[in-house]
Amino acid sequence: MTQPDQTPETIEIDLQPVGRRISIQPGQTLLDAARLAGIDLSAACGGIGTCGSCRVKILRGSLDAPTLAELDVLEAAELLAGVRLACQVTPKTDVQVYIPPESLSSPQQMQIDGFGDLRRDHPPVQAIELDLLPPDEKDLRADLSRVEDFLHCRLAANSQQITLLSEALRAHHWKARLALLQQDHFCHLAAALPPGTPIYGLAADLGSTKLAFFLVDLENGATLVTNGVMNPQIAFGEDVVSRIAFANRQPANRRLLQKVVVDEINQTIEHFCLEANITPQQIVDVVLVGNTAIHHLVAGLPVEQLGQAPYIPAVSRGLNLPAESLGIQAASGANVFLPPNIAGYVGADHVAALLATQAIQSKETTLLVDIGTNTEISLIHAGQTFSCSCASGPAFEGAHIHAGMRAMQGAVEKSKITAESVQLTTIGHVLPLGICGSGILNIIADLRQARIINERGVMDTHHPRVKANGRKTQFLLASAKETGTSQDLIITRQDINEIQLAKAAIRAGIDVLLEAAGLQSNDIQHFICAGAFGTYLDTACAIQIGMFPSLPLERFHQVGNAAGVGARQMLLSSAIREQAEKVRQQVHYIELTAHPGFRDLYVENMIFP
Repeated sequence: MTQPDQTPETIEIDLQPVGRRISIQPGQTLLDAARLAGIDLSAACGGIGTCGSCRVKILRGSLDAPTLAELDVLEAAELLAGVRLACQVTPKTDVQVYIPPESLSSPQQMQIDGFGDLRRDHPPVQAIELDLLPPDEKDLRADLSRVEDFLHCRLAANSQQITLLSEALRAHHWKARLALLQQDHFCHLAAALPPGTPIYGLAADLGSTKLAFFLVDLENGATLVTNGVMNPQIAFGEDVVSRIAFANRQPANRRLLQKVVVDEINQTIEHFCLEANITPQQIVDVVLVGNTAIHHLVAGLPVEQLGQAPYIPAVSRGLNLPAESLGIQAASGANVFLPPNIAGYVGADHVAALLATQAIQSKETTLLVDIGTNTEISLIHAGQTFSCSCASGPAFEGAHIHAGMRAMQGAVEKSKITAESVQLTTIGHVLPLGICGSGILNIIADLRQARIINERGVMDTHHPRVKANGRKTQFLLASAKETGTSQDLIITRQDINEIQLAKAAIRAGIDVLLEAAGLQSNDIQHFICAGAFGTYLDTACAIQIGMFPSLPLERFHQVGNAAGVGARQMLLSSAIREQAEKVRQQVHYIELTAHPGFRDLYVENMIFP
């Protein structure tokens, strides 16, 4: 990073969670940087600092002191937390900036939903209508005893829940509606509500990059409201490895990583309550799925051991925790179910995906691949399940790519490149600003098909769009006048190498699982692609660059957010929660870093077919 006492020729601005990096001249503002990058940052006042709509958070770097306009608009606590107005900030050094969702005019493309059967099968939470005789001189039973006698079971409740129960009974003439969770041979009181009050559950898929939330009616299984947001932990590391490193620097960091996610959960609950006209007390059950690191951070568990071999989780079985113990603002007795993890880098989200796709019950050879910054793969064959995790990196989210960005308006998502022409398709059908993950995959497949790059990813320097600059060879996708940034849109040799690394890791992981099962790639009868990237990628392109084995396209199934479906299934079914534990116990996990043949397979799969 440039030292504060030097005057750099250019300053690099890292805009998160958009994933764009742009260079500006000294004296230019962060709003200038966003506009140069084509990012639609809100600035209702035109950049004079009076509206406060361009709030950003400075994560790293040196800046000028707050201006009078900022001191007038921003609270002291905001300034202390690193919040600034982008139109007023002139960086002195390279900086990393987090743009909150409310400061962006254009939302990111989110894959929230998936495909799967949602059924109520022995629901974990039951709604019971109470209609009690009031106490009198002949019946002096305590309120809790009176309710337990009616229910014919022992009721587990804390002092706050007993207080709410007593108040509800007296407010509604000894009638009430109880939400009861059957667990550990007890009836746990989740909420005491007015008679006839509907009850709801919150399911969430906590991904490394995106968080997907679902408000579910627990009595009919309907999903009422959904929401997708960026994971705020991105501000502390683009992948789980960097977040684990951040958490391990000091205890406060681990608590911070927990807090930012819980804050986002609570903001979503508030949004859902307004949208559905309900209260947080009606949200009586919560299911959270995520990779093992996210699971541990949200649960307040240590992650130090996940950052070093042999990558052992603190706990692998499912957990039931009081929502209030995590700071989640739901019903006073709401439970949070965290499904089991398989290993240090195969988490509850993959368990949920295995259940949602029914891959785990498949009688035919099935491969489930959930692609992200960390890619989980499971191979199901002859009643056995083999799983592994690949460090595919954030390239498929647009990170570490010269013109990379996440899937927002202006991101190139498809291409058609021949030896003579280039056609680009962007999200929103606007001028291109950068390239998202599905776009980079398409582009590289096209370049290989047109023989503009060879099997090692080296560009043909004789092509008119290729510019050789030492090791920084680049291909011109669109000239400055054809983009929304007024800068050339290029793909570099380094970009190609990033995809080679990512695709080699995934394909090598697939090959290791096939070897463990004694199979060839053509034995795969169903190839399931899950997750946001798995939904948008072109499977033909993935085959062409060698990321996926060469199989008939009809064997591929793109199922969307399977983990989110699995989370909702577990919200509605005790039987599926029990299945989740069985999945954990039956999976044969293979640690790729310890596998003797993985490195050779990885190097071999760097080559393009």
